[in-house]
Order: sequence, then structure tokens, then C-alpha cells
Amino acid sequence: MIRKKSRREEPLDHAELARLLPAPGDPHLSLDRHLLLEEHLMNEIQSSAPAPAPSRRAARRVLLIGVPVTAAALAGAFAVTMLTGSGDSGTTAATPPPVEAPVVRIEPGSTAQLASTVEHIAAAASARKTPEPDPGQYIYVKSKVSYLAVSHTDAYKSKTFVQPLHIREVWNSPDGKQGWVDEPGYRPKGGVTLNSDVKSNLNAPSYDYLRTLPTDPDTLLKKIYKETEGQGNSPDQEAFTTVGDLLGEQLAPAKLNAALYRAAAKIPGVVVVEHVKDAVGREGIALAHVDRQSGDRTEWIFDPKTYTYLGSRAVQVELADDIKPGTVLEYTAVLERAVVDAQKQRPGAQGTDA
Repeated sequence: MIRKKSRREEPLDHAELARLLPAPGDPHLSLDRHLLLEEHLMNEIQSSAPAPAPSRRAARRVLLIGVPVTAAALAGAFAVTMLTGSGDSGTTAATPPPVEAPVVRIEPGSTAQLASTVEHIAAAASARKTPEPDPGQYIYVKSKVSYLAVSHTDAYKSKTFVQPLHIREVWNSPDGKQGWVDEPGYRPKGGVTLNSDVKSNLNAPSYDYLRTLPTDPDTLLKKIYKETEGQGNSPDQEAFTTVGDLLGEQLAPAKLNAALYRAAAKIPGVVVVEHVKDAVGREGIALAHVDRQSGDRTEWIFDPKTYTYLGSRAVQVELADDIKPGTVLEYTAVLERAVVDAQKQRPGAQGTDA
């Protein structure tokens, strides 16, 4: 091989280098590349470090702030990959593109009816017959959900994108060691396992674990604060979030359900919001708490007549990260809650409706 010698022996100055080299490209990553690199990084971390205790808590918020992207690129990116993180791994190429988040009128919250509302909810929970799963059975919860996908982009600073509403089904054994989640479009076809050998705790509660929790509201709340210390944006926010996580995709004994509601009422900042809709449009009344760091309000929605838990919603109430107040960041609706005889079995002739 013949190598041509440079015509210049002396070093080039900066101006000369700038003239000779091509112009630099856009330093910003496209959204699809950003997501793929993020997923690769997380996989590398998980493969090179001891696996942490998995949590069944749905870590829903994928915030990609300040990413320049067009609407077409946004749709394409989410058709490639999506990070939803619910204690299992797995993505699907058929992930639907995100849609613009709905914006609602912000209903004011009040403490005026807090005590009476919580007592109605707790009394209804205590009176409700709750099936007790036997070893070998599974707790089944079917929901309709939508979670935050992208907070905002440089191209659309006033727009927030969420997942389209879709069905999510979860099966959990009473001891929490076996489970399954089926979420078409967001999990591989047929679903993925939630099996775990990790001991149950407040962040990953099993039915058997919930049976051991105290049913005195003060004692229960003290335990929640102690065991979640240092997590979340504030102790109060983390306590409220922890109680909420026990309501969504789990089955709790009736007395504990009542204690959870009464404990939540003692958390500073909890209010009642009188007019709220869940993910399928059912009207309800909510217990709510504002996260002062992120500016969004988490709402647990109950039927205003029967006080049955309907679902949850997160609404931006204060401007933060360029998210418009009134933006619905996530919302859910529990459609079925039952005890069934086998994993992946749906309620029917062999299932017992909860």
C-alpha cells in the first residue's frame, strides 16, 4: 500500500481545520435512537450488576424532556420500542404510537368533606365480601390503562404524549412468587412472567404479606412512613403513593382496605376532589394528593354511591417541566378483580368474581 504524504508538515491551526473538516451534524439524538440507547444502557447495567429486588409497582413515567422530534418520528420511535417498566423486561415491535395527552379542567380539592368521605369509603370496604385466595389460586385484575410516554419535545413544547388506552391483565399468586402480565402492544405476545423469589414488602406486596399488616390506621401509617423512608419526592408523597399501589393490582383483606383509607386520610395534603372520571369515563369522587416537586396530583377514584374503587388518575395541576396544567399524565380503570384457579385463566365458570 502506498501512503501519500501530507502536503503540509506543520500542524494545522483551528481556522484551517474548520475549513477542511465537514460541518458538524445536529448533536441531538432522535427520539427513537434515544430510547434504543437508553434501553441498551439499562440492559448493560442489569447484566453487569446484581439484580435489585423487583417491584410490582408500575414505574410508569418515561420522561424525555427537550428531545427534538417530529410527530412522524415520534410515532415511528414508539413503534420500535417502549419502556414501561413494571418489574419485568420485554418490549414489542407492535407498540402503538403515543397520542396527545387529554387536558381536563382542574377540579379544586378540599379537606371539608375529607373525614366523612373516608369513613364512607372505609365502611363500604369493611362491609364488602372479599374472596380469600387459596394456595395454588391467583388474584386476577383486569384494567384499562394509559401512562405517560413523553413529557414534551423541543418541537412540541406545549404537548405531552401518552399511551393510547389499552387493556392490561395481571395474575399474582397469594405468596407473590408466581405471576403473569398480559398487556398487548406493550409486552411480548401472550404476556411475560412476574415470577419472583424476593420476599414480599410494601414495594412488592403479596396477598399473604398484606394479611400480616396492622389494621390500626395509626400503626399502619407509621409502618408505611418507616419502610418508605428516603424514597420518592417527600415522605408524605411516598406514603400516599405506596397506599395507592396497594389498591390497583392487588387484593387486600377487607379490614386492611378500610385501614389503608383511614391511614391515607391522616397524610398531610390529602384532599377530596368531587368530580373525577376514570379511564373509561365513569364519574367518581377522589382522594388526592399533590406532588409538590413534579406538580401533578394523584387521584384515587371511587364510585360516589357505592364507594367502590374505580381506578386512578394523575393530573398536572402546577406548571412544571413545561407540562400544561390540566394535562392527564396517566389514568386507569379497574374492570375486573377476581380469584381464579390457574395462571392466565380469566374469570368465568371456574373463577370467583371479587
